Amino acid sequence: MIEIRRLSHRFGDGTQGLINVDLRIAAGEFVAIVGANGSGKTTLLRHLNGLLQPTEGEVRLKGESVSRNLKRARQIVGMVFQDADSQIVGETVFDDVAFGPENLCLPTETVQARVTTALRSVGLADKGHLRPHLLSGGEKRRLAVAGVLAMQSEVIAFDEPFSNLDYPGVGQVLAQMLALRDTGATILVTTHDIEKLLPHAERVVVMAGGRIRADGPATDILPHLETYAVRVPCATRLGLEPQSWLT
Repeated sequence: MIEIRRLSHRFGDGTQGLINVDLRIAAGEFVAIVGANGSGKTTLLRHLNGLLQPTEGEVRLKGESVSRNLKRARQIVGMVFQDADSQIVGETVFDDVAFGPENLCLPTETVQARVTTALRSVGLADKGHLRPHLLSGGEKRRLAVAGVLAMQSEVIAFDEPFSNLDYPGVGQVLAQMLALRDTGATILVTTHDIEKLLPHAERVVVMAGGRIRADGPATDILPHLETYAVRVPCATRLGLEPQSWLT
């Protein structure tokens, strides 16, 4: 699904955000990308659908370079940003989810059907008439997911999705991720707090200094996390298996 080859990115001020990143992700994988702030996690995600362009190297989606067809890339990869408010563009919840499909110039009835299905999938079917800013933090993240679903994205990338959420909000977003995984979507999640994802992620990629430092099953990666300034879950310190935040 995703093939990243020798990807490097240098920002305008000269800061090196990514350095020779190589990564392959198969369709249907659930991958946690972890690292301290500034490790390159978000920069990496933003290359998946062309929000950032490589200084060197390339990203390929299903065999085709992202830079060759940005519209295709943005249909394949949907992004859910850390600041959900930054993604809100509609006057109502329904309008916000409709924004993406409308920009694809789809027929009105197709747009309405996609929006209705997406809102139902994330549990917001009864809130379509509301102004988005009246939603809770967890509901705003689910609204962003609905927008991705309405675009029928095959890859869904979450950037620090649990940031600033209370316990119920974390549960809402995590449950939505797992529901998407069960439909066959490819899920990528960046976080500096691995505890919430460990019971669910099939694979953990560790980043530091713009490079991938480790990549493999969670059980193999756990002993090395604190080397890269990622906190090991409390349960692991006590010799216990991390438990899901879903009850």
